[in-house]
Amino acid sequence: MADPAMSVTPYWELAFDADGDPGGRGRDRLLAGVRERGVRDLIVFAHGWNTDRSGANRLYDRFFAPVPRLAPAARVGYAGVLWPAMRFSDEPIPDLPRAVAAEPARRPVLDKDTRHALLETFPGRAILVDQIARLLEQQPPEEAELEEFGRLVRTLVEVVAPGPQALFAADTVAEGVPQSEPEMFAGSAAACEEFARALGELEASGPQQGFRIPSPWDGAHELLRQATYYAMKRRAGTVGERGLGRVVGQLAKAAPKVRVHLVGHSFGARLVSFALRGLPEGVRTVKSVTLLQGAFSHYAFAARLPHDARAGGVLQGQQNRVDGPLVCCHSRHDAALGTMYPLASRMAGDSRSATELDMGRALGAKWGAMGHDGVQAVPGTRAYTLAGALEARLPASGCVNVDASAVVRRGGPPAGAHSDILHAELARLVLAAGRVR
Repeated sequence: MADPAMSVTPYWELAFDADGDPGGRGRDRLLAGVRERGVRDLIVFAHGWNTDRSGANRLYDRFFAPVPRLAPAARVGYAGVLWPAMRFSDEPIPDLPRAVAAEPARRPVLDKDTRHALLETFPGRAILVDQIARLLEQQPPEEAELEEFGRLVRTLVEVVAPGPQALFAADTVAEGVPQSEPEMFAGSAAACEEFARALGELEASGPQQGFRIPSPWDGAHELLRQATYYAMKRRAGTVGERGLGRVVGQLAKAAPKVRVHLVGHSFGARLVSFALRGLPEGVRTVKSVTLLQGAFSHYAFAARLPHDARAGGVLQGQQNRVDGPLVCCHSRHDAALGTMYPLASRMAGDSRSATELDMGRALGAKWGAMGHDGVQAVPGTRAYTLAGALEARLPASGCVNVDASAVVRRGGPPAGAHSDILHAELARLVLAAGRVR
């Protein structure tokens, strides 16, 4: 497949399948091209969940666009990671103007585009998708039907053996609980009601404020979304470690003087972080990592969890594989990570009801995402505002939290500002983190 026309050059696509195996000839073109084009600094960007190939390339093109002006003397190359991350058609797309981004449907049906995406993402499960769509359309009032809906969704997203993805699900379930999927499916009706309440609160506090009694089937649609979230979370880790990490290692061997700068948005932040775990021993060519609204645990890099001193984060110590800083951008305006992420994460294994917790403090403290409040429980982590980070000389190593709320702030419910990342200041931050001049 030919690389798309981009406003920045040279640009290469790096495509991977769900198990992290590279597709096409993108890897070979990259390995040869960086030498031929005399690239000194290679910026590798990984998109998040709910993004297809065309949307990813538009995102990369617009994010990269300011770089030639910001670093005119640098010999920069660009690579875009493409991985199979299905998109709900009612989900905001980072590169679309907000006026034309699709608004969530008032009735939680499974639209044609989302149905098609589910069929592509979970091949061979057309009957399950049809049954799920039928229940969302009919919305039967019986609680037993909500439980049946949860069973169907669980079956849809469960790991199919053989394959490596089950190895990347450890942080999607409760610590120490041997299971293959989140516990939210064991009480699907209650989970649907909790999601519906959370959606109602977000809607009431959004720019189009109003009161609407939430239906459990609103929550059922969100349960489906969060279930695919867990499948994509597993997949992002798989593609990062088994795919991108290995390619960066091959690049270090083919072009050892090329400095690599990894950038990821949402689950793409998880992907590039897991790539560190997949680097061959001794590879030190990754000079910076920038995480934009990372949709994974803020304790991922911690050696000890505050609520369990016997355990550490799934990526504990991996920041030390970077020959430079690991920069985490976060925003308090990111409703997707501030409310829905901790609620879904808590329902993966905590038996307490969300009504017993303060959603803004107790829930987020244990189950929070780093894109909402930054890297946590890693000693020595430095903290800056975005303006401060751009004025300062960033640390030469270790974790760095950057509060990007000044620019990552626009977006309606349920995602909030999660996709509001197309800002020249964030491109400047990537260059500053990697000391690209």
